[in-house]
Amino acid sequence: MQTTIRGLAALVLLTAPHAYAQDSTKLAGSKDAKVTLVYQHVIPGVPGKSIKGLLVEYGPGGYSPSHTHAKSALIYATVIEGEIRSKVNDGPEKTYRTGDNWTELPGDHHVVSANASETKPAKILAVFVVDDQDTVLTIPGKN
Repeated sequence: MQTTIRGLAALVLLTAPHAYAQDSTKLAGSKDAKVTLVYQHVIPGVPGKSIKGLLVEYGPGGYSPSHTHAKSALIYATVIEGEIRSKVNDGPEKTYRTGDNWTELPGDHHVVSANASETKPAKILAVFVVDDQDTVLTIPGKN
């Protein structure tokens, strides 16, 4: 299963920059973190829903502030390079390595999202299933 996910992530990243990539944005309150929309498509047969792929890149020691996502967002995140420290809601903080993944449900609070390394970069491919009208995908939260 992890091989299939890594293959899908590689396919999206290899083909998307030419056809779908948009400007990268720096997350407010982040340190050395940027997000790039690399893929988006309406979901056939599911009116009002889209799938969006976001590449999240952290430099060494980089992090995002505490945040939530669009109310409709179901997220499947896969580490595609490096190691990521993550804590969702009241769960334990975990370190995910290349090929590892997790799911965030609508309304989840992403308390920690950070590069686990002070010397190497890290990247996540976050795949969102979201309502079409939800254009703001990340909302800064309280710590």
